[in-house]
Amino acid sequence: MDAKEQIRQRFNELSPALQQVARYVLDHPNEVVTGSMRNVGTRSQSTPATLVRFAQHMGFDGWPQLKEAFAADMGLGSETYGGRAKQLVGRASDQTLTGEMFEVQRRNLEATHQQSEQALQKACALIEKAPAVHAAGFRACFPIAFSFVYVYRLFRASVHLVDGQGGSLEMQQRAFAKGDALVVASFAPYSREALQVTQAAKAAGCRIVAITDSVASPLSLLADETLLFTINSPSFFPSVAAGVAVTEALVELLASRAGKPVIRRIDQAEAQLFESGAYLTAPPVRGG
Repeated sequence: MDAKEQIRQRFNELSPALQQVARYVLDHPNEVVTGSMRNVGTRSQSTPATLVRFAQHMGFDGWPQLKEAFAADMGLGSETYGGRAKQLVGRASDQTLTGEMFEVQRRNLEATHQQSEQALQKACALIEKAPAVHAAGFRACFPIAFSFVYVYRLFRASVHLVDGQGGSLEMQQRAFAKGDALVVASFAPYSREALQVTQAAKAAGCRIVAITDSVASPLSLLADETLLFTINSPSFFPSVAAGVAVTEALVELLASRAGKPVIRRIDQAEAQLFESGAYLTAPPVRGG
């Protein structure tokens, strides 16, 4: 039984003060893992002593042990990637192996939908108003940023990828201007470059949309809007699938809110792809 399920089952036996802590940690598991006990206490309106008492009531030695249990449940324990990979060795013939992955991904998508549904509209409104939009994601989060730029550029020209290729990160950051928007993605333990880009954008007066795993992440703390995604995985490395999904939902909303002019822009972009030979198949026949 994982830590969250244990709390759910014992919720009714808790005192009102401990129920207040329980509600918060169940609603904000990412913050339990990435935030300090002081921050959790402040946000849950509970004292550090109450947090320790809650952890001990749930059978843990103290708050650090409860935090470790939540991290382990999320696939973010202190165990190294190599350590987690050892658990996979010898399971190639296990017919449940891939099924575990797809089941976890289904839960990730459901949790991400619930966490970010309302924030998506706010993020769209912020991005629409920006004269230019920049997107950044490094290492495992690069596909999140790249897919956002690639698809959004089909109907908006002023969208730019910040990738630091060839050591150009400082040069790309010079393009940030007041009123622009930055869409930046990262998850724990968080990319140094992602934080650097976010800080530079903030200093330039940009509005920031963070695509991340916790409201307590360093990106979210600097952001105007946060889109949360869940990174659980039974494999040795956290999953970015839900991060790509929430980005696709963001572009879908941006297209739907852009109105009829977006149709012409997408048609033109698609035609250019066919005419340039980028697509191997023949273009679809339009009209009757």
